[in-house]
Amino acid sequence: MARAGMLLVAPAALYVLVFQIVPVVYGLILSFTEYTPLQRGAPTFVGLQNYAALVGDADFRGALWVTARYTLQVLPVTIAIALVLALLANRSFRGVGIFRSALYVPHIVSLTAVSMIWLWMYSQNGLINDILGTFNLSPQHWLNEPSSALNGVSVMRIWKALGSNMVLLLAGLQTIPKNLYEAASIDGAGRWHLFRHVTLPGLRPMLIYVIATDIIYLSQSFAEIFVLTSGGPLRSTTTVNYLIYTEAFEYSNMGSASAMAFVLFAFIAALTLIALRGGRER
Repeated sequence: MARAGMLLVAPAALYVLVFQIVPVVYGLILSFTEYTPLQRGAPTFVGLQNYAALVGDADFRGALWVTARYTLQVLPVTIAIALVLALLANRSFRGVGIFRSALYVPHIVSLTAVSMIWLWMYSQNGLINDILGTFNLSPQHWLNEPSSALNGVSVMRIWKALGSNMVLLLAGLQTIPKNLYEAASIDGAGRWHLFRHVTLPGLRPMLIYVIATDIIYLSQSFAEIFVLTSGGPLRSTTTVNYLIYTEAFEYSNMGSASAMAFVLFAFIAALTLIALRGGRER
């Protein structure tokens, strides 16, 4: 039985080893080297030189700040709106299935396709400026101004993430026992007290999970940046992941790009641990 079980697990284990663990280990090794694929030479070991260079790299510090700002301005808005939608979807009314499906549709569509649609909506002759025109307001350059470009990308990402977050929070709401609400109502609790003392505590494990996964996904944002702004204007939307892409595939500095990737990993791990610890303490 043990041998049969190992044979069944072997394909998945081999896949994880070859396509996940080995590339990560190789990337870690490259982060301590200077390597350009355009040259025929092997990687040259340079120790911590790539990591030390990142400390004084203004572009990397700027990309790290953009990544943090993007994550922290998208996350709370997405969670708050998704929670409201989950509370509405948790009610029994005619067409609730259609309501839930309609909210989940954006999650099904690929991020690249959604970004292309929003690129048109933000364009000079796009839907958003057309709406402004009906109110006699001048069109805006949503993605061409450093002050508004990241906010424009954030609005798109909030809309894209609502469906998946709503479904997860809805699943969490449906695990809360109904008798807790009944007991609290008998004790005279109003809607706010039911939400604060029954719903939120019961939803906490799923809420922590959603926050942690959103931090991981948002901190690795690339597709929407690539399609909507290409990191501009003036690097105002250049996230660390996009900077890694340009460093690796435009400048062919694989060692430096690998070091950036592992600093990003540490950044994501730190934010995730803060979120997990904060949830447990509360």
